[in-house]
Amino acid sequence: MADNSLPVDGANLKLNQRRAIILRWWLIVAVALAVVSAPPLLEIVMPQLLMLAVIGLMMGFNVYVQWRARNQEVLDVWELFGQLGVDLSALAILLYLSGGAANPLISLLLVPVAVAALSLPGALTAAVALLAIGFYSLLMWQFVPLSVGDAERAARLHLAGMWLSFVVSAIMIAWFIARMTATIRERDGRLAAAREQALRDERVVALGALAAGAAHELGTPLATIAVVVGELEREVFLNAEVRADLALVRQQIALCKGIISGLAARAGTVRPEQLQLQPADLWLSEIQARWQAIRPRAACRLEIDGASPAPSIVTEATLEQALVNLLNNAADAGEAEIEIRVAWDAATVTIAIRDGGSGFSEEVLRQAGRGPLPASRGGAGIGMLLAYSAIERLGGHIALDNPPGGGGRVRIELPAARTSAA
Repeated sequence: MADNSLPVDGANLKLNQRRAIILRWWLIVAVALAVVSAPPLLEIVMPQLLMLAVIGLMMGFNVYVQWRARNQEVLDVWELFGQLGVDLSALAILLYLSGGAANPLISLLLVPVAVAALSLPGALTAAVALLAIGFYSLLMWQFVPLSVGDAERAARLHLAGMWLSFVVSAIMIAWFIARMTATIRERDGRLAAAREQALRDERVVALGALAAGAAHELGTPLATIAVVVGELEREVFLNAEVRADLALVRQQIALCKGIISGLAARAGTVRPEQLQLQPADLWLSEIQARWQAIRPRAACRLEIDGASPAPSIVTEATLEQALVNLLNNAADAGEAEIEIRVAWDAATVTIAIRDGGSGFSEEVLRQAGRGPLPASRGGAGIGMLLAYSAIERLGGHIALDNPPGGGGRVRIELPAARTSAA
């Protein structure tokens, strides 16, 4: 029985109401068939016209409830409680006209009780159960008796009716509970995914704070290194090869300063108006060019597979950093050429990054994106966590696999902002 102190989910309440409407139709059909077929088949005298009138009222009531359910945005628990009370009252009237508690279909009173137990708070569920018990008790004393001449035949008919009542009640209750259980499992799955996302976001926020602190602290040693490189470049005895190496070091220092400045500028939360739309192919080409400047010794090939013009996607700094992290992981996985393939359709832009390493381990495939992995995993730890967070926050999806032919592959799906390039 539900706890009355807990709030009732409006969406689940409306879903349960729709299921109650379906159950009510089943009850109406079952009772109507019994009322129409029992007198001629079993030679039982019943007030058919009066009972069919009650069934007609039940049908009209269910049509009204179904219409109201389609046009009603919010359902109150008291309204569903009232509907179940009407169901019990109609069933009690039909049972009163057909033998009372001796009618083997008396167990149909349990169906509204089961619906209440799975849909309503504890107090209202108890009220529905007490109402059903009260009707059952009243029908033991007040009812219109059925006229059956042969007592032995009456006993057999009663047993057959009890069997039929049990079958109908079991099917209805099992169906309703099975649907409710499926809904609960689905809700629990969504809650688990939300908790996992919250934990992942918490780790990302902590990593962001650490990154901001590291960016602040790295400024001084980089400045010192730049001064030392400048002094070395002024030495007259250096040959051309050493001077080229110092120029490369100076270039890398400049890149590091740019990254640190970017981290400091991006420390705040990105507002929606700060997001940009860029053509997918041009944006990816720019990222590849900047990454090649950072990793000049890594071989990387970009393949574009899609009809021109390319769709635009929503980009931000964290998404760019996610791509850089994935490219760094691919470069660390092996010395073979990295393949970047971008394709698109009207709704989705797909980016696949494939390295020439030994592929992802089972642990990485299972745990990637849920938390930082050990540093011994070839760099597929914190970088992968950040990539998952950035891509999923923009409505995208990321998946890892080991394709035929060797290596590891990361597939990124991003929603296309529009079908033509900006």
